[in-house]
Amino acid sequence: MKTMGRCWAAFGLMLAAAACGSGDAGGEGAEGDIITRAEIPDNEFFPMELEARIDSLVAELNKTSLEPMQMVVLTKNLSDFFEPIAVGANRAIGELEAIGNVLGPTDQSDDPTTTQDLQNQQIQQAVADEAKGIGVSPFGDVNKAAINEAADAGVHVVTFDSDLLDSKRSLYVGSLGYSVGEVAANTLLEMLPDPPGTVLIHGITGKEWPDGFDRTQAAQDVFGKAGYTFTVTQAVFVGDNEGLDVDQITSAIQTANPPVVGMIGLFNISYRCAMAAEAAGIDVPIVAFDFDPKTVEYMREGRIQATHTQRQYYEGYLVPYILYGINTIGLDATKQILAPLVDEKGRVNIGIDVVPSKKIDVYNDFLNTIGAIQ
Repeated sequence: MKTMGRCWAAFGLMLAAAACGSGDAGGEGAEGDIITRAEIPDNEFFPMELEARIDSLVAELNKTSLEPMQMVVLTKNLSDFFEPIAVGANRAIGELEAIGNVLGPTDQSDDPTTTQDLQNQQIQQAVADEAKGIGVSPFGDVNKAAINEAADAGVHVVTFDSDLLDSKRSLYVGSLGYSVGEVAANTLLEMLPDPPGTVLIHGITGKEWPDGFDRTQAAQDVFGKAGYTFTVTQAVFVGDNEGLDVDQITSAIQTANPPVVGMIGLFNISYRCAMAAEAAGIDVPIVAFDFDPKTVEYMREGRIQATHTQRQYYEGYLVPYILYGINTIGLDATKQILAPLVDEKGRVNIGIDVVPSKKIDVYNDFLNTIGAIQ
């Protein structure tokens, strides 16, 4: 029987995937074994369709002659947002008894080219080490050449968290920008008074980050169609600019015409909407994104009514299974099994969780059962 978690990653800045798991004495990876997944207790946040697709893939894999596979999963870093991704990926690697690791820096370098170059080196090293699959969260076009070279060498690449549509990656795994922006906007829409009124969107208007742009565009579309005025304040991510960001949102609230009747933040810094609302002296419904501790704090205080989380654990968990599926039964067969989740661009949509403020503890219980407390 396969056992969960035999192969945990050596976190840090590494250039090669270290072997573990199926090479252990005892022959647990031998022909005739089956993949056995860890059981998750029932919870209202249990993603039924996503779990059903994974079970279907495992059932198909268990019909084959299972063999050890070498793979590597590369993250942008191993802290904060990416911690649950690493937990999920490591668990899947353990269940598959694959040979491989989850790799990435524990701290983001002040020089972004350092981590970008390192990731390219890790991709190249994985190819040199004869890995059969690579999962990678790319920084952008800077990684496209390395991904394409890996694909040309016969190594399937699955992207996650951020995509490179025009690269030779096989599939992408994650929450889709427009879809999740639409869900989040509809969460707020149910809380708003009838128009007229202004909805303040804490988003981005540039296309440099396609996913963030798509979230913002979806929110604008939802509120526009519903008859509201909307205004977008540009989220400030770089450096220690929380005060500047809050000041921008506060100013937008104060100058809005008609007055602001609701606010939506589309990123992990969404809690700043609550800070700005307090500074501007208004009390309106606010919905947020991700599960930052500050967001949770404001939810407990009743200042943020709901948040939307990206199922990072499942993002990481799916990648090794998809890589193993492609290597074992082929890309087309793997896509067919996952078809209800896959769009025409080869993107596997894992969806999002809508977490109302009154459900924080229930959601935390769910995260605890999968080992992915944020």
